[in-house]
Amino acid sequence: MAASRETEIKLPVADKGTLRRRLKALGFRVVEARRFESNRLFDFPDLRLRRNRCVLRLRFVKNECLLTFKGPPLESQRHKVRAETETHLANGEAAREIFVGLGLEETFRYDKFRTTFARSRDAKGGRQPIAELDETPIGNYLELEGPPRWIDSVARELGYSPADYVTASYAALYFEDCRRQGKRSENMVF
Repeated sequence: MAASRETEIKLPVADKGTLRRRLKALGFRVVEARRFESNRLFDFPDLRLRRNRCVLRLRFVKNECLLTFKGPPLESQRHKVRAETETHLANGEAAREIFVGLGLEETFRYDKFRTTFARSRDAKGGRQPIAELDETPIGNYLELEGPPRWIDSVARELGYSPADYVTASYAALYFEDCRRQGKRSENMVF
């Protein structure tokens, strides 16, 4: 089990090809190839986790499952910072059944394709900072996760400014997209 503090932002990506070329020019390389992820959020019927801005998630990737709990975001000027605890599970479906038995419900599902990039020069002990290209039903985003200075530096090198930073969750972005388009919101799936 890994417990840590997560610091991240999302950046909107207009052109994946241009972004990939810019990442390569900055020394990033693919460390995890493009893969499909299905994310399931769970909460109690009274939505107490959501109200407290916490997340309980099962992430299914290939034949693996990752259980994640994220605490409420901490105060930050530009970045989303929160406590995060993760562990790999041998059987995600059994975990789902346990959650239901405890009175939790699956409240939202979001799918995406993700490619993970890193630079060897950024690995200085601890958790290596990463850049993750997420292809979602509501658009493409680059997530930068690492120390705040690293995030700001890489964002600047890619041509972004703090005004471009997105700290909202994919669920919040999806619901906002549905409101903007006048669509009924359900799950963010392809």
